Amino acid sequence: MSEPQRARAVFSTEDFRLLRTAVAHYLREVKDRPESLKYSHLYHRLGRVG
Repeated sequence: MSEPQRARAVFSTEDFRLLRTAVAHYLREVKDRPESLKYSHLYHRLGRVG
């Protein structure tokens, strides 16, 4: 029986920085909409990862 393969990272640290920048830009676009809170939370979670 062989061991399962080790999981590989899907995103690099640089990817998380880029995603956080993109979310920050979009967050300014939707700041007056109800979904802005979800994007704000995503922005902060991405900051903890990268």
